[in-house]
Amino acid sequence: MKENLENPKIKCVIWDLDNTLWEGILLENDIIKLNEEVVEIIKILDQRGIINSIASRNDYESAKQKICALDLWEYFIYPEIGWHNKSQSIKRIAENMNIGIDTCAFVDDQIFEREEVKFTFPNIHTYSPDKIITSIQDHIFIPTFITKESSLRRHYYQAEMKRKKEEEVFEGNNIDFMESLGLKFTIKYVTEEDLQRAEELTIRTHQLNTTGITYSYSELYEFMQSDKHALYVCSLEDKYGSYGTVGLSLVEKVEQVWRIKLLLMSCRVMSRNAGNIFIGALVGLSKKANVKLQTEFVQNDKNRPMYVTYKFNGFNEIFSRDNYSLLELSENSHIQIPAYAKINYLL
Repeated sequence: MKENLENPKIKCVIWDLDNTLWEGILLENDIIKLNEEVVEIIKILDQRGIINSIASRNDYESAKQKICALDLWEYFIYPEIGWHNKSQSIKRIAENMNIGIDTCAFVDDQIFEREEVKFTFPNIHTYSPDKIITSIQDHIFIPTFITKESSLRRHYYQAEMKRKKEEEVFEGNNIDFMESLGLKFTIKYVTEEDLQRAEELTIRTHQLNTTGITYSYSELYEFMQSDKHALYVCSLEDKYGSYGTVGLSLVEKVEQVWRIKLLLMSCRVMSRNAGNIFIGALVGLSKKANVKLQTEFVQNDKNRPMYVTYKFNGFNEIFSRDNYSLLELSENSHIQIPAYAKINYLL
């Protein structure tokens, strides 16, 4: 195992339109010719599980109509088409997807636009259309594993967009809305079929990751076979469909004590309180086994929300050194899994 210190892989490529996705300027030309090489890259990225989006200075309805006519609209998540700065558009896209700017790439034919974005976000990757074509095989654009869920990632985000639209017009509080979704949370032991996705989660997940440590396929396989460890994955679904496999936990089981060595959740389910649900499920399992529950936490510059989640759920520090903490569940804690979530244990 190793700390996840390498440059993060690209999770989203954000495209300009004029003289990038197509040749020419939409509002000045009746006939627009697609850049076929760019279209091919968009489809390759989609199959790899890398999301495509748009940041373009254009009239929204005209651009959407043209992209729909080209049968490409479905490939773009949270498109930002308007007259604001590209950096503002990229910020909104990243926030909507709940990902870091350092996992985004921006493609624009105008050097001014690329430099404006780079000035605002120094850790973003910027490319001209020609450069992205020659860079598509760079390691940051190639996931360690392309899993069964990779090609479905866009569909997960599209379902989330529908949820957000409903939430915006929903009459009631947040709890009422969550109840309306019919959330089903499933926790199970990892199988061989889950291992690639499990490794992918350790590599891709930074913000909602308690230790920031990655595990290889072979290491996860050994934990799966070990009598002293339990390796869990969880998935989530609601009335709009599945969120996919969204969480992973590695628990070391010693006499009278279970210690959570790793717990992580996909950023896509942060708003669904999935971290609290997962922790609540593990607490329930430990109490059923009549053991103490401890958890390790290694602080970095991104995962503070997970520490707050542990504290909120009744875990207290019993040891701390540098950026490492060991926490233990208080004996008088009463964790209640939200009533709007139904948990299915496949154990």
